[in-house]
Amino acid sequence: MHQSPASYLRLRDECAFCHQKGHCKNQFPKRSLQQYRGSSPLPPSQQYKGPSQSQSYGGAPSQQFFRPPSQNPQHPPTSLPRHAYPTQSVALPYNDASFSDVSREGNMGSEGKTIGSEGCLPKIVSPGKTTILALGKAFPHQLVMQDLLVDVYLRNTKCDDQELRQKLTRLCKSTTVKTRYVVMCEEILKEYPELAIAGHPTVKQRLDISNKAVTSMAIKASQACIEKWGRPSSEITHLVYVSSSEARLPGGDLYLAKGLGLNPEVCRVMLYFMGCSGGVAGLRVAKDIAENNPGSRVLLATSETTIVGFKPPNLNRPYDLVGAALFGDGAGAMILGTDPVCGIEKPLFELHTAIQKFLPDTEKTIDGRLTEEGINFKIGKDLPQIIEDHIEGFCHKLMGVIGLNDKDYNKMFWAVHPGGPAILNRMEKRLKLLPEKLKASRRALMDYGNASSNTIVYVLEYMMEASLNRKVKDDKEWGLILAFGPGITFEGILARNLLI
Repeated sequence: MHQSPASYLRLRDECAFCHQKGHCKNQFPKRSLQQYRGSSPLPPSQQYKGPSQSQSYGGAPSQQFFRPPSQNPQHPPTSLPRHAYPTQSVALPYNDASFSDVSREGNMGSEGKTIGSEGCLPKIVSPGKTTILALGKAFPHQLVMQDLLVDVYLRNTKCDDQELRQKLTRLCKSTTVKTRYVVMCEEILKEYPELAIAGHPTVKQRLDISNKAVTSMAIKASQACIEKWGRPSSEITHLVYVSSSEARLPGGDLYLAKGLGLNPEVCRVMLYFMGCSGGVAGLRVAKDIAENNPGSRVLLATSETTIVGFKPPNLNRPYDLVGAALFGDGAGAMILGTDPVCGIEKPLFELHTAIQKFLPDTEKTIDGRLTEEGINFKIGKDLPQIIEDHIEGFCHKLMGVIGLNDKDYNKMFWAVHPGGPAILNRMEKRLKLLPEKLKASRRALMDYGNASSNTIVYVLEYMMEASLNRKVKDDKEWGLILAFGPGITFEGILARNLLI
């Protein structure tokens, strides 16, 4: 970032990170005007060699030394010229090998910070931009193998219709799903046999089971996420809870906060019945909260179960068969916040710009109603075509923020909620994406089915895994996080992968 001469004069004899006069507690050497301009490199005696045991904030150097200026309450974050950042080799505080030996010129955009090409710090995040700091997931105990689903489902619902068997068998093969987790099990059907009988008013029984199940899964996913985050749950300031599988007052956000032992003053937000777009919508809301509350840490939790919509097969309700063949249960969680504390928090993805759009006159394409028999869903056959017709314009609006266009599709990563194979296939064809671009989405669909709002967590986790395991680092730093839900509503986030 270019700065005026006045800016350089202001930085004379100041610490490179916090701007304190003389030697601040960061123990960075003073730098002159010419050194900030980059025309006079630091002499060897003043070159930064990494932290000594005395150069810390009072804790272990491996945990606290690389705290950015935004984490120092005495010194607000300030944009510095690139020469203000140390470019010598330093010992990284991260244990994961993927965070070491980084020697790449950062590209943060007009408002971000960069490190020199010789630097070996992890990719530096843009000041004030939300980052995903940890991911977690949880599932019920019942694992369903897709190859066995037809026999088990028809036996549990006491259905011997051969036409239904053949249709469900074809659907199970076309979904590409191999395994799923579900709350429904034979024990539940023994206790509530009416759930497998069409026409019975069972919404109370379904919600009793679902409310308990989604809370339990959300707690477990959040606990796993908090453990990976590395900071205590008492430092969570906000909670965003997403579910289309429960209905009660108070809502699941309260029971989740109580189950985690969060501070009673934690600020809570619920997003109910947003369907498949709920996970990315939750990210958008969490991003807004984090960036408007400096220093906050937001827990985003999603939890879903299909038990509210479980029904016996019926040829007059074909979508019930689609649900039986495609959807799964589970929970996901993320910790989000701005200006991560280096050495303690490990930023995974940076969320740059988030948008939402609904398509007028498509509200009947995904139609769900809570009835006395549970939730009844209808999804129009034209859903994949509608998404294909509008996906380019939606993506271009996000990509244009950083000057990308349709020639850059394959230069980006794609984290897409896998609503079904038809949607992924249409996107791939319309955008001319290489097969590997939607690999994480297809893998999540294969392993967990369409788990509604949770699925984007599983997609991001697979993307993270691929980034860490990739022997040859690629340059797909920018990408899109996308989901489509009732409305029809498009949710999209322009993001940076901080692990490549």
